[in-house]
Amino acid sequence: MQALKFNLSGKTAIFKRPDVNVHCYFTYSHIHKPVLLGILGAICGFRGYNQQKVHNDKCLSEKRPLEIIDYPEFYEKLKDIKISIIPKEPTFSTKKQKFNNSVGYACKEEGGNLIVTEQWLENPSWKIFILLDGSEVTENLKQRFLNREFVFIPYLGKNDHFADITEIEVVNLLEIQDCSKIDSMIFADKIVKTKQNQDNEDETEYFKYSESLPIALDKEDNQYVLRKFVYTNYNIEVNNFEYIYSYQDKNIAFF
Repeated sequence: MQALKFNLSGKTAIFKRPDVNVHCYFTYSHIHKPVLLGILGAICGFRGYNQQKVHNDKCLSEKRPLEIIDYPEFYEKLKDIKISIIPKEPTFSTKKQKFNNSVGYACKEEGGNLIVTEQWLENPSWKIFILLDGSEVTENLKQRFLNREFVFIPYLGKNDHFADITEIEVVNLLEIQDCSKIDSMIFADKIVKTKQNQDNEDETEYFKYSESLPIALDKEDNQYVLRKFVYTNYNIEVNNFEYIYSYQDKNIAFF
């Protein structure tokens, strides 16, 4: 099995949490699948949320519900691909940034000026793997990455945060049926047991990051569907090895 591998990074990023937006817009700690599919969709030139809304509003106004689009084009075309994410760090530093939004439609504040506070990730970086299953969509992605044929500029959550894409290559993966460590993010419910190496000579600094992250879009309203993820260097046991592969000295899980 082969995968498209690249490094995705930036100076800053924000992946807005929709559940908290009072006083400050907070970010998820890591990039998640719907955002990554949005980046891939921009690279391929697929339409996004705005075009979906314009189309659906027009259908509703003209009473043509049968032509309603359930998902933005990028998600409809890319939702079935398998990806794997290896963060450079368990968590990244964050900072709160304040800025003014003075465009007329942005707010109804007195004076037409909205002061926005956002939480940004600082210097985030991830290794991304896309499983090449022979489908037209993954072959299209492979060729676009290898030839640097990007339709739109990719960014990390907002167009204030440009994305750097480097170290692009196609790599070979090996299927595995046993391992004691997973080096990528993995679904928490695939882990049976977590165990720290008790060797007294082991000077490893152990960590365990866990967060419920978006994994899909709901068909009815395009809201995030969440699932709990874990990223750790502890020894673990998993309950099945479907979509878990070995690459060099790392074991990576796809979802």
